[in-house]
Amino acid sequence: MSLTDKLPLARSRIDRDAVSRKIPGFLEELWSSPATAVVVIWRGEALVAPGPNAQLAIFAPADIPQFRHRIYLGLTTENNRALAAGTSFIAAVVDDEVGESLEPDVTRWMSARTLAHTLDDLDSGVVIEALAMANWHDAHAFSPSTGAVTAESQAGWTRVDSETGKDIFPRTDAAVIVLITDAHDRIVLGSNALWESHRYSLLAGFVEPGESLEAAVIREVWEESGLVVRRPRYVGSQPWPFPASLMVGFEAELDPAHRNELRPDGTEIVDLRWFDRESLRTESGGITLPGQPSIARAMIDHWLERGKD
Repeated sequence: MSLTDKLPLARSRIDRDAVSRKIPGFLEELWSSPATAVVVIWRGEALVAPGPNAQLAIFAPADIPQFRHRIYLGLTTENNRALAAGTSFIAAVVDDEVGESLEPDVTRWMSARTLAHTLDDLDSGVVIEALAMANWHDAHAFSPSTGAVTAESQAGWTRVDSETGKDIFPRTDAAVIVLITDAHDRIVLGSNALWESHRYSLLAGFVEPGESLEAAVIREVWEESGLVVRRPRYVGSQPWPFPASLMVGFEAELDPAHRNELRPDGTEIVDLRWFDRESLRTESGGITLPGQPSIARAMIDHWLERGKD
């Protein structure tokens, strides 16, 4: 069964309403309505409301004096707090002046990378969609084909090349992440060269052009660890908009026809270790596992839970 429904960043209660994006003047019409809900993104973070429970701060369009980007996110699918089902959501990406004027307390600005799992399904879906689109807009101010300036269109879902008039659409980079098991049902975790020395996670890497997801699993595992795996099995996926990835989770098993000695590549992966369930639970105080919002943590926790059967 897929883990997707259990993944923190795969949750949503938004109908993206793609049909409305193409209606001329649609975004301006929504912006003129006080019933439209606006979530604010500044420096890659979202503003949360004061209070003990993490909730996105919701504004009316009139509360936002200026913006760099606006993106129509869609309609709520159910009642949530003071928001009725069918409420329109827009993300406003603002600059430093507006961000500081809206809320100078930096503790009120939330990093979804570390805290999105504390939000409810609506807020989590809203902030992940907003961040993914904000990052795409910031990276595509100029056309990759002509170098010409681009302008936002279709309620923030395309950018138009000012020289050719061609639409440029958002892109997502697929990456595979793999839980590898051996004949003793142990898993292998690696430490990345960019991390602190005691942090370990599953092996992962980007899918290359012209490559299937399953082929990427086998290639990435070999390149990073020297292990040969077989039978990649899909377990779930979730967006990871930091800046523009889709993490696709797989489990795979060691191929017994090979020696399979651990061999960190030394460039990206500097250490590799096998863990059974008991050793991982015992040593968890000495190593740092992936954060709660990540698919890696969900896959590891799912493997640990299977050991209780």
